[in-house]
Amino acid sequence: MNITFYLAATIAVLATVMVITRANGVHALLYLVVSLLAIALVFYSLGAPFAAALEVIVYAGAIMVLFVFVVMMLNLGEIAAVREAQWMAPRIWIGPSILSLILTAQLAYMLVSNEIGNTGRAVVDARAVGLALYGPYLLCVELASMLLLAALVGAYRLAETGRSGVIKGGH
Repeated sequence: MNITFYLAATIAVLATVMVITRANGVHALLYLVVSLLAIALVFYSLGAPFAAALEVIVYAGAIMVLFVFVVMMLNLGEIAAVREAQWMAPRIWIGPSILSLILTAQLAYMLVSNEIGNTGRAVVDARAVGLALYGPYLLCVELASMLLLAALVGAYRLAETGRSGVIKGGH
């Protein structure tokens, strides 16, 4: 379990550094997915399979789809289509693919060896997470949702400004 935890944590840190250092948005998104999957494996190795599942479903799934839509919204036109074809070259996928294969092998090993029971920690179930999120942390959850909504509206306004040079509906 310790090896799995440390290897997943190292992959998460490396992938996050790659997110920050990539100039290309699509490359950064690929590494962000790897980072989120590594964090999910860290949660799983610490005895929180529900938190790991939420990490994959909510962040690596839903939020990444939102990011892809924003990238698509900002890159319109024929020049962007040619640029996107260059981004999808197989060599771009080598780094994220290798890191993802390592994470998949770790998860398969943990599932086969059933190391989750050997952690010595209590397993966090859905009820405990729900009680925490909608109990003492309700205000934090609502503030985070408002922040995400404001970021989405801001990204849309920036995209509209970038295309026409003028904010629509502005004075």
